Amino acid sequence: MSHQLTDFDLIIFGATGDLSMRKLLPSLYQAHAAGLLHPDGRILAVSRSRLDTAEFLAKVESDSKQHIKQHFSETAWQSFIGRITYLPVDVTRPEHFVALADAVKTRSASSVVIYLSTAPRFFAEACRHLAAVGLNADNVRIVLEKPLGSDLASSRQINDDVARYFKEGQVYRIDHYLGKEGLQNLLPLRFGNVFLERIWSREYIRSVQITIAEQLGVEERGEFYDTAGALRDMVQNHIMQMLCFVAMEPPQSEDADAVRDEKLKVVAALKPMTAGDVDKYVVRAQYVAHGGQKGYLQERHVPADSRTETYVAIRAEVDTPRWQGVPFYLRTGKRLAQRRAEIVVNFKERQQTWFGPQHANRLIIRLQPDETVSMRWFVKQAGNGLHTVPAEMVLDLGQAMSGRRADAYEILLREVIDGRLNLFNRRDELEKAWEWLMPVLDNWAVSKVAPYTYAAGSWGPQAARDLLARDGNLWLEEQAA
Repeated sequence: MSHQLTDFDLIIFGATGDLSMRKLLPSLYQAHAAGLLHPDGRILAVSRSRLDTAEFLAKVESDSKQHIKQHFSETAWQSFIGRITYLPVDVTRPEHFVALADAVKTRSASSVVIYLSTAPRFFAEACRHLAAVGLNADNVRIVLEKPLGSDLASSRQINDDVARYFKEGQVYRIDHYLGKEGLQNLLPLRFGNVFLERIWSREYIRSVQITIAEQLGVEERGEFYDTAGALRDMVQNHIMQMLCFVAMEPPQSEDADAVRDEKLKVVAALKPMTAGDVDKYVVRAQYVAHGGQKGYLQERHVPADSRTETYVAIRAEVDTPRWQGVPFYLRTGKRLAQRRAEIVVNFKERQQTWFGPQHANRLIIRLQPDETVSMRWFVKQAGNGLHTVPAEMVLDLGQAMSGRRADAYEILLREVIDGRLNLFNRRDELEKAWEWLMPVLDNWAVSKVAPYTYAAGSWGPQAARDLLARDGNLWLEEQAA
């Protein structure tokens, strides 16, 4: 099998950090244990910490091993950590990059992946020093972690800085939602089933809801979160990807740019918002203490007068022939009633009424906590007559898909190693998303209106329910079973 795998050197900047320990190294272990990494592939872990390899591996043992959820084997673990070498590299010290380049040049891996798991303010300097020692050759791929900017201008600046040293085809902007099997499954679900694709339009669909709901609050991330908020943390990236997969036209091929061209068209077709539209179609809110749970303003490292939103709901429209006039309701929030990531497609009511009360079909694509596709059908009620009752048909993707289930980061890391860009954001799409959201950020920056509030553990503020009620619609949790 090894001849089919890509030989690689994977360099992780920020290797002692939380993302590396909780996600990257456990995901790489899973790929290793499954035999999906080239036997000669190496992991070069780098950070500012003055450690040697043995000291770093001791940290991996204590901080990373515990996050491996399945298929753990001590034998596989020992062979996995044998791939890892640690090098102290300070991003601000050019001479440290010479030693890094020397380590890479001890062999000629066909794929060199540089994962910048660092704050974006270090991207430009890291790229400059990498280029200076030749670590930007054609076989080098650079992975950029979010947040890629806090607005359109800062996003463009980061992209410009990276583009000075790396071509667009070498840049992998990661969004772990694109690694989720449940989201990837949406394209074959839509385009591979003729009955769905034929009704996937404004002719049959009344509305679409996209939700990422979290039960947790900001926890220990108060300092970071207060500079970001729900819009930057979730809408600009994860929810935008979910929207694209729902609304895009069928790509002409599996080619990365064919897929990403169609996603770009969706973002470009989002109806622009004026300041007045923001007031009418966007809801921002903060959670307040309830049921023994703290409010946002009581969280650590959060200023007592903060207006940062922990919840946002947006009514959007995709102005294309397929979707014209169909409302897309986007929402995300912390300290909500349940942890859920899902897409709800609400179909129009049928016209015939002689089966009983009017009802509508509904399709739910759930990404978490489980990966399922469920459809609400209407079947005959037992007894005399032809009155109908709703019945739910659920497809469990975990059971339906054969083979081992890889997590999102494992899938994405293997895609980078193999040089496939399909599941990564292109610059133009990312900047179009920022462009669409800038009226919201600009409005909030000058608004004297405080965010709405909602009780911790609820489904958000009344204003979000009112947003749908104006169209005669309801959020999923309010709809009849």
